Order: sequence, then structure tokens, then C-alpha cells
Amino acid sequence: MLKLSPPRALTFLLSLVLIGLAIASLSLRIPMIGPTVVKFRVWFFVAAYVLLALGVVSKRL
Repeated sequence: MLKLSPPRALTFLLSLVLIGLAIASLSLRIPMIGPTVVKFRVWFFVAAYVLLALGVVSKRL
């Protein structure tokens, strides 16, 4: 059976930043990194979810 644990604070915050950038790019212009976030918005959502899922499954992340 897979043991789940809460993600570390850094993992959670990084996931929160990624999802925040993706959501903010829907309605705001973000200077410097904006075009990249808009171009790869779906991958920002996926990366945030995968990072959080890995943080729950792994004790070290």
C-alpha cells in the first residue's frame, strides 16, 4: 500500500506559484515571463499538479 504524507512547505509553495502564474495569465499581462506562461499555460497547470502529487507520495519532496 502506498503511504501518503503531507508535502513539504517548499513543494506546496512552488506548486502554488505555478498555479498562480497560470491563473493570473488568464486575465493579466505578466511582464518578462508573460509570453512563456501564456504559451505553456496548460503545462504550468500540469506541472503544479504533478509536483503536488509527487510531494504527497514522496517523503523527501
